[in-house]
Amino acid sequence: MGLNLDDKKAVVAEVSAEVAKAQTIVVAEYAGIEVSNLTVLRAKARDAGVYLRVLKNTLARRAVADTAFAGLADQLTGPLIYSLSSDPVAAAKVLNDFAKTNDKLKLKAGCYAGKVLDQAGVQALASIPSREELLAKLLGVMKAPVSGFAVALGALAKKREEEGAAA
Repeated sequence: MGLNLDDKKAVVAEVSAEVAKAQTIVVAEYAGIEVSNLTVLRAKARDAGVYLRVLKNTLARRAVADTAFAGLADQLTGPLIYSLSSDPVAAAKVLNDFAKTNDKLKLKAGCYAGKVLDQAGVQALASIPSREELLAKLLGVMKAPVSGFAVALGALAKKREEEGAAA
């Protein structure tokens, strides 16, 4: 049973609200995926903070119209699942990781910072480490000189103690 006009307006309003918060949209063809696999995908998306939804393409086009993602409208054909996230790489990472284990999910396109990405672009975006990973690496780099200095001071103090005990 199809949606009536009020339901369609509600869906467009909900998706438009998510689009307003999103930095990235990734779309993938999902034809032939079993419901149990889609449930797993939705759980992974929820854990990553990604809004994941199957939509009618006409409703999705209306939701992205007059936004930075309007260029994606040409790619919205066929049975698609939409992935939106405020984290620049989370949407691409969730769908790309799932596509590696399920060959029926095919990445189609994406949009980030107003630029439309093809399948290779989405995969490249997914390969970028997340913000948390980058911050952890930065902290490790910043911590290394301080911890090295502390180890050197400890070794120097131990050496002086040994020299003082020997004298």
